[in-house]
Amino acid sequence: MFDFLKSNRLFSFLNKGSYLGVDIGTTSIKVAEVLKGGAKPKLRNYGVLESYGHLERLNNAIQTAGLKIMDKDAAKMLKTLLDQSKVKSKDVIASIPAFSAFITLLEIPQMSSADTVKTLPFQITQHIPLPVSEVAIDWMKVGEKEDEGGAVKQQVLIVSVPNEQISHYKSIFKMVGLNLVALEVESLSLARALVGNDQTPTIIADIGSHATNIVVVEKGFVKSNSQTDFAGTSLTQAISGGLNINVRRAEQLKKQKGLLGGTGEYELSTLTIPFIDAIISEVRRARDNFEKSQGIKIERAILAGGGANLLGIEKYFEKDLGLPAVIGNAFSRVDYPSKIEPMVKILGPSFAVAVGLAIKEFI
Repeated sequence: MFDFLKSNRLFSFLNKGSYLGVDIGTTSIKVAEVLKGGAKPKLRNYGVLESYGHLERLNNAIQTAGLKIMDKDAAKMLKTLLDQSKVKSKDVIASIPAFSAFITLLEIPQMSSADTVKTLPFQITQHIPLPVSEVAIDWMKVGEKEDEGGAVKQQVLIVSVPNEQISHYKSIFKMVGLNLVALEVESLSLARALVGNDQTPTIIADIGSHATNIVVVEKGFVKSNSQTDFAGTSLTQAISGGLNINVRRAEQLKKQKGLLGGTGEYELSTLTIPFIDAIISEVRRARDNFEKSQGIKIERAILAGGGANLLGIEKYFEKDLGLPAVIGNAFSRVDYPSKIEPMVKILGPSFAVAVGLAIKEFI
């Protein structure tokens, strides 16, 4: 489930030996090409192309939280990336940003699958902000919960995506000559790549350029999803303004020094910590809401996205949240060439969505 191109599904996934996961973010495009392997899928290729214009102007982003994606710009960047990385796969599974989807966890009485299918349309209309005619909707049973009266209810995750957004993605991949076989909300790809079948209740903070996606995963299923606009660019702009330097230099300093501090111009913590605290505050809110509503304790935090490469960030999260916090490594789910081993620690958190997409049909 959660494939918003169902009309293609029957033939698109038939005996395919490889897939290309494509993660079109707000300021970069990442691809991961994965083959069917033995114990694990095999990584054949990967690539990333970043646009730095967003550091100066938000409207230079590839797409924004206003549900707008720049088709021609994204297609041009994707074509450049494909040419440079020399990927061979033509069958694509692409991600839709969480801020472009509406995700809700419903609790309804236990009933047969057939009755659930009949009941859900009446429930769904109450939980999406757009008319049903304007969105594609999918759902999946993700667990059960006993209420205060002892009755067991089924938990159903509802995901809806505007039809307009789906059309944009179809247009982009048609422009570059790729076969778009499935679309998936990035939160599901993150969970697949970073948690998999691990039963540990986990909260993921995917710190991107313009947004941080916060995902709660329990027993391998996404149970909660929220976002905040505090993210990597917030930190860069704070450094730029505080030190009166251009944003390119600020971005370099952020990556070099992180939260570890230093002397002179490298004392960045006083500038960046307030924004890190804002992200943690939203993560804490998501954790507390989940624990209160579900009666289940979150046991760990996983950090992903480009912001997870900020030096010292996992220790800061761990101390502030009171939870074990680790940097996610999507490449732990695949066999990869030994030559990229030195890069895995850096690439692991950033490629979580792309890898999660590419292994969708192999895991």
